[in-house]
Amino acid sequence: MRILVVDVGGSNVKIMATGEPDQRRLPSGPDMTAAQMAAGVRKLAQGWKYDRVSIGYPGVVVRNRPTTEPHNLGKGWVGFHYEGAFKCPVRIINDAAMQALGGYRGGKMLFLGFGTGLGTTLIADGVVIPMELAHLPYRKATFEDYVGEAALERLGKKKWRKYVHDVVARLTAALEPEDIVLGGGNSRNLTELPPRCRIGANTNAFPGGFRMWDDAAKAQAKAKPRRAAKRARKTTRK
Repeated sequence: MRILVVDVGGSNVKIMATGEPDQRRLPSGPDMTAAQMAAGVRKLAQGWKYDRVSIGYPGVVVRNRPTTEPHNLGKGWVGFHYEGAFKCPVRIINDAAMQALGGYRGGKMLFLGFGTGLGTTLIADGVVIPMELAHLPYRKATFEDYVGEAALERLGKKKWRKYVHDVVARLTAALEPEDIVLGGGNSRNLTELPPRCRIGANTNAFPGGFRMWDDAAKAQAKAKPRRAAKRARKTTRK
């Protein structure tokens, strides 16, 4: 099984495939539609072999389908025929959840991604629970309004760090995780980590995308001996 992982972000779309040493990327931006993404990724992935696709999507995903349009991209993502565009099976998950899955070590883990916005995911005993906490009320606006990229630019690093620590403390108290992972490009602006936190690599999205097909890979591996035994029985009867 060869998997193409697509990490869709507000600034770039990054891709990597099974057996390939390096990632590739193309610019995204506020006007990028799902069709443009798919066409761009297919072109960017030329020369790579894949028969499955994992997509990390910056929005709400329910039962493998986006249910809301992304805040930082164009329109047309909800209802788009992803499998038709890539001509193979596709699994879609929230982008923060895909990055969280790549850095998961077990138990109950809270992932907070400080990028363009605020991505949030809980993983409990291997079960991925994507959450949309960024737009919940906080102070005079929402969590994202105080710890997203626009807030960093507006408030400056010192005040932004203060709010990050407060947000992490509030969500930790509410969700009681055993492990707290901070990711996203802006996590590097933290000079001191909140208690019990560790930094997760931005590249964790790729191992997370590969892990999304672990169940199918295991099922495929179990099926091979059965098929071989079936062929052997047919040969014996002949």
